[in-house]
Amino acid sequence: MPYVANRIVHDADSHLMELADCLDAFIDPKFRARYDALPKLQAWPRDGKWVTDSRAKQNDSTFRAGAIENILLRKNYEALGAFTREDRPRALNELGFASQLVFTTWCLGNFGLDETNVDLAYATAQAHNRMMTDFCSVDRRFLGTAYVPLADLDRAKIAAREAIDMGLKALMIPSKCPNGHSPSHIAFDPIWAMAQEAGLPIVFHVGGEEKLNPDYFNNGLPKVKDFHGGEENFTSVSYMMIPHSVMLSLAAMIFDGVLDRFPKLKFGAIELGASWVPGWMRNMDSGYAAFYKGEERLKKLSLKPSEFVKRQVRVTPYPHEDAGWIIQNAGEEVCLFSSDFPHVEGGRNPLKRFDESLATTNPRAIERFYAENFVDLMGEGLAADLRRPKARTAA
Repeated sequence: MPYVANRIVHDADSHLMELADCLDAFIDPKFRARYDALPKLQAWPRDGKWVTDSRAKQNDSTFRAGAIENILLRKNYEALGAFTREDRPRALNELGFASQLVFTTWCLGNFGLDETNVDLAYATAQAHNRMMTDFCSVDRRFLGTAYVPLADLDRAKIAAREAIDMGLKALMIPSKCPNGHSPSHIAFDPIWAMAQEAGLPIVFHVGGEEKLNPDYFNNGLPKVKDFHGGEENFTSVSYMMIPHSVMLSLAAMIFDGVLDRFPKLKFGAIELGASWVPGWMRNMDSGYAAFYKGEERLKKLSLKPSEFVKRQVRVTPYPHEDAGWIIQNAGEEVCLFSSDFPHVEGGRNPLKRFDESLATTNPRAIERFYAENFVDLMGEGLAADLRRPKARTAA
């Protein structure tokens, strides 16, 4: 019996768990040597133990025999379909989601190249997009995301056009501000126009945000480990920084009229939490009221900032957040379900946790959370026959 039965659920966040050689077949050969020299590849080499162990385990018949009964228990590289594309449709069948928006793990943040090496940044982004296209080609239910660096005003347009032509279903941009210009710069209008015309969303994802100033960790106390037991992921303090960049970037785009000029263009904030959304909406409306008389750009807006959010912005709460409260205070249009499969952060039973937080929410809002808001976000990126498929019934 699939995990999801007797209802339609679209998953707004799932991941590949790529191995270190994932871009080898896709990167432009003239950039290969510079890619090979990246610190991440030096720290996690292609022939490292984690690579060989992961491949060995996924090829072991005894281990594979337990894949289905452990579909939500095995995480990261142990999960079914973590990095083997032929296994991923089977995993999705067992999960029971109608579709999955698919993100990278290995390439999140584009190796920090957007700020340090623009040429290589666009080369790795192109390789990522080719890799994602290849992985998702096995099943129409997998909606691959492209990465479009905003580091260069002209090359960003080329990257976006190429990604759309590849058949990818969403354009991911960093939530932190590029060096030297705003993400709302009018030179990016051709990108928003391309996406709107294609009916595809612009999405932000955790990993592309401004990081916490490391001085906050120097508190005179013992170091705090993250939830994996290391120091690479979030702790309670660094968690607070996650939505800051997307709040600023989306606010700039709203105040500078991007959402007004492209009224059919949707934006998704994925794996960035959502408890911040109601206060952010109200804070933008307060800023709008405070500066309306003195700023011509605000006078030109056809809606209040919060109304643009309800019309065009969709967000994914974490399973530990009170999704019912967020919906009550942000509106039924805004929130989306996500599993984060196969990452640990998604938990072992996301439906249970979300259902509990939605216990007093009206049925229409619940339906929007699990399916309709995702259909709205994805537009033409989600084929018509996949939007409202017949719900799978329990055995």
